Amino acid sequence: MILFRSLIYQVFFIGTSILFSSAILLIGWMKPASAVSRLSRAWARSNLVALRVICRLDYRLHDVDRLPRDPAIVLCKHQSAWEIIALRALLPLEQTWVLKQELMHLPFFGWALRYLQPIAIDRSAGRRAVTKVIREGERLLGQGRWVIVFPEGTRVAPGTRRPYAIGGALLAERTRCPVLPVAHNAGYFWGRRSLIKRPGTIDLVIGPLLSVQGMKATEINAIAERWIESTVEKLPNPDDVQEFMQPD
Repeated sequence: MILFRSLIYQVFFIGTSILFSSAILLIGWMKPASAVSRLSRAWARSNLVALRVICRLDYRLHDVDRLPRDPAIVLCKHQSAWEIIALRALLPLEQTWVLKQELMHLPFFGWALRYLQPIAIDRSAGRRAVTKVIREGERLLGQGRWVIVFPEGTRVAPGTRRPYAIGGALLAERTRCPVLPVAHNAGYFWGRRSLIKRPGTIDLVIGPLLSVQGMKATEINAIAERWIESTVEKLPNPDDVQEFMQPD
């Protein structure tokens, strides 16, 4: 039954991605950026509802009062596709994402991404990629946009870790924009490259806003990584929750 529900949701996900991407492509060239952002947020929110209704996969949002009024650089744990949907739905409207440039070539979805002002990088470009994150990030933060970074660079299975790339922290050092760490346990329910969406409740925790005044990028990165990883370790492991193990 879980597989069947996951397949139904996958059809919904693909369908809404094509539908909303097409709408963005139709209006993106003539409407203000806020209209495109609203369409993107509507796509994300509809998928959160569909996950709850179809897959019985819900979420709990912790410490939402920590969200600042002004733009921040978000450093988020990356375990699945779920957090991409959730952050787009739950964070303030105007967002810029640091992402791999290959995504820009996907039909419909990738074409529409261009209107959302991402920072698309070649992950093999090394220093040039970091320079682009800093240059473009500084410009977009100045326009009042939040910058979303997955410092691990790729989705990481629960219980494993990858080194945190320095680009987001260097942007914070350069701009003195505060850093907002975010932790969650989505990978237990929607695994990396997995079709299966398991029922349960994902915990998403907003971390304490990190003022970076007088701090170097290495220190910023270390503090954010330490908070994210220690918080992830404390979140419920659904393999140990009886409800998670009950048949559908």
